[in-house]
Amino acid sequence: MSTRAFIFDMDGTMVESMPAHAKSWEEFRKRHAIDMPVDEILRKTTGKTGIECIRLLMGDDLPEDRARQLVGEKEALYREIFAKDFREVAGFARFLRQAQDRGMKTAVATAGDEKNLAFVLKHLDLEKQPDAAVRGDQGLPGKPDPAIFLEAAKQLGVEPRDCIVFEDAPFGIEAAGRAGMRAVAICSTHKAEELAGKHVIAQVRDYEELMNKNFLESVHA
Repeated sequence: MSTRAFIFDMDGTMVESMPAHAKSWEEFRKRHAIDMPVDEILRKTTGKTGIECIRLLMGDDLPEDRARQLVGEKEALYREIFAKDFREVAGFARFLRQAQDRGMKTAVATAGDEKNLAFVLKHLDLEKQPDAAVRGDQGLPGKPDPAIFLEAAKQLGVEPRDCIVFEDAPFGIEAAGRAGMRAVAICSTHKAEELAGKHVIAQVRDYEELMNKNFLESVHA
């Protein structure tokens, strides 16, 4: 099977951001008297868009302007926290560069918003930016709906079957399968058994491990 494009989720896949998201949700839930524990918030919201997350916690009837305001508040907390201890998932930038050098098209497909994506890309300071980016604040439903991944493939001009998705969360792995794409499970935040599926072709802790397994050399471009 040929491979023409790599599509990367962002949080937990490109960067070790989930602890910062957990801390920001803890502060946010205290501010707004939300009873749901943080571990349950993370389980239910990972892969969802900001609006979807806020409405899940505060009601489906929350007006969109208020929901957007609350999303902005929560994500500003996240960026403040993560900026103090920013870390990529080990080997990501080097893996991306090697894939690009081999002529692979690349995209980011995240439920995160414009400010979070800009924040991550700025701090990663990549030699070459991905060819496309699809975000959760562009009107598409969050994962496990496959729309974000399918839009990334469309922007790259590549058929879904020729894409490999890199994901760290169950909803994302499911979305990749529903999009008709193969997936690599980055087990930075979940166990391998939670990120399984017939379309999952590798399960690793990080990109250092993936490169040590000669993954790029094994991909038929």
